[in-house]
Amino acid sequence: MKTNRKEFIKASTLLGLGTLTLGIDKAFSADPKANSAALDILPVSGKFELAPLPYAFNALEPFIDAQTMEIHHGKHHQAYVNKLNEALAMEPSLQGKSLEDLLLNLSSLPENVRSMVRNHGGGHWNHSFFWKSLKIGTQVGPKFTEMANKSFGSVAQFKANFEKLATGIFGSGWAWLVLQDGQLKIMTSANQDNPLMDAGKDKNRVPKIILGLDVWEHAYYLKHKNKRADYVSSFWNVVNWDEIEALLK
Repeated sequence: MKTNRKEFIKASTLLGLGTLTLGIDKAFSADPKANSAALDILPVSGKFELAPLPYAFNALEPFIDAQTMEIHHGKHHQAYVNKLNEALAMEPSLQGKSLEDLLLNLSSLPENVRSMVRNHGGGHWNHSFFWKSLKIGTQVGPKFTEMANKSFGSVAQFKANFEKLATGIFGSGWAWLVLQDGQLKIMTSANQDNPLMDAGKDKNRVPKIILGLDVWEHAYYLKHKNKRADYVSSFWNVVNWDEIEALLK
């Protein structure tokens, strides 16, 4: 089956939800942002902006190709930023708030923009986190190894569990590794949802996101076509384990 650039940019699908929780001790602050803020995205002069990738488009080859990275970042991610800004322009009361604040308190947002912030704000946060999670040449660190052994039995078992859930998501969504309630947990979310959404309701249970994997087709279709399992299994070659180690410390 062949696809061209125009068709690829248009590609998107919907739906998908699932969770799995498995077994590390960590005290959580009463301030949700102290728990969750791997990145806290702020508007600039009243608008959110798309940051450049922290590496070249071809930096992840051969595992993720340059054309996919260019379209994924410059077209898909940019569209989420644009639509998020359109939503916030409709509600001056939300101006100046960080993206994390908006997502943590999603259900309290005005109804006329809530779904737009959920979809496009989620898309902006998820992708901003995803780009930071990718790098070739890093190795699993001692802190993650210790936590994975306690939570899943081994690093290999963590990977197997993560791959199973990520591959099994129905439609489009994300797979996540989070730290919550003193445990490492694997979660999945539909569309552009993420574990931060409405987590501010219970400040003692806000998850800290450690790793995220985009399983929308636009993330892998040019290289892997419909073979999501191939994409998911190759993901470990581009995981930025140094970033994960820093988040866990």
